[in-house]
Amino acid sequence: MSATQVAQSSSRDLIRSFVLSRLAAAKGATSFTDEESLMERGIIDSLGTFQLVDFLEQTFKIRISDDEITGENFDSIVAIDNLVACKSRR
Repeated sequence: MSATQVAQSSSRDLIRSFVLSRLAAAKGATSFTDEESLMERGIIDSLGTFQLVDFLEQTFKIRISDDEITGENFDSIVAIDNLVACKSRR
């Protein structure tokens, strides 16, 4: 596994853990896949999105602009992780 794959795996694990413990648990969801739509499942709503943005900015030392807060960027763990990876490279 390359350093980039390890870093992505670690960031994905942190994101999944936050979503599971802070957002999914409050909605009664106990599991989901990394590719599954968190919005369709009702795990992430507008308040959850802002909690998640705050977590991502604090944890990964990135800035997410308002125009980046879209359903496409926050639909799944994979999408969120891709956004973090893209922002971390800048």
